[in-house]
Amino acid sequence: MNKSLIFIIFCNFSILVAQKENIEPAFDFLAQYSNCRDLAISKNQDEVYFTLQSSNEEVSRILYTKKVKNKWTKPQLAIFSSNHRDIEPFLSHDDLRLYFASNRPLSDTVTKSKDYDIWYVERKTITENWSKPINLGMPINTDKDEFYPSVALNGNIYYTSENENSFGKDDIFVSHWKNDKYTKPENLGTAINSNGYEFNAFIAPDESFLMFTAYNRKDGLGSGDLYISYKSKDGNWEIAKNLGNQINSTAMDYCPFYDTNTGILYFTSRRNLVTNKPFKTTDEFEKEINQYKNGFSRIYKTNLKL
Repeated sequence: MNKSLIFIIFCNFSILVAQKENIEPAFDFLAQYSNCRDLAISKNQDEVYFTLQSSNEEVSRILYTKKVKNKWTKPQLAIFSSNHRDIEPFLSHDDLRLYFASNRPLSDTVTKSKDYDIWYVERKTITENWSKPINLGMPINTDKDEFYPSVALNGNIYYTSENENSFGKDDIFVSHWKNDKYTKPENLGTAINSNGYEFNAFIAPDESFLMFTAYNRKDGLGSGDLYISYKSKDGNWEIAKNLGNQINSTAMDYCPFYDTNTGILYFTSRRNLVTNKPFKTTDEFEKEINQYKNGFSRIYKTNLKL
């Protein structure tokens, strides 16, 4: 096998392998959309929630689809979708709670958008409708922006924020679930964060690893890159490693979601393979500029051994 097709990271006695030629569109039903990002997949692989945005991202909604008789239904607006910007869904591991970020106001009587908070909806069974959205509240939500919730099996929540405990720009924080409440959020430290931008963190269910995006680092490929950090035996995060050019591109790569049931990494990318060349027909030209990897925000998947 051509060694250039394989990227291997030895970290914490774990092996990460990805083949670039196996990076492909995440789902067929997403191909119709030119600007979508971040997704959540149910434990039984029969529900998908994702964010769909306008070209300038001023309009943003969460949509969902269900698998019925082995076919995905037409995506629909989530029942909790608002007239504000709703993004970044994350399903709890029992699929009975869905977290998301939104700049919606705290009261239904207010129309003006606010800063981003983390919200959730819940249901008693997977066949019931979602509840009215509930603001996660303090100490997680503040008068600053909070983004991209990701929750471990033990209830600990990881998210992005820029606040007085950030090293510079956006950083990744954790709030531990103890005695039926969240503790004061903690910055994950310099193994993860820097004085630049770190965001979109996905935590493994058992907290054994963390994937996230860092922007414009010295070891990056030109924009936002995906990184991984493993938790050592003493409970500390190891220095994050770039996932390399077998996954990352020179464009923005972000919003990781790793399905531990299938070993598939889903992520969003603005990668662009459109080339300027002689075109014999209009159809040929349209096919080139409308291909999936054309610089728009798209969701991809790849098999990834961790």
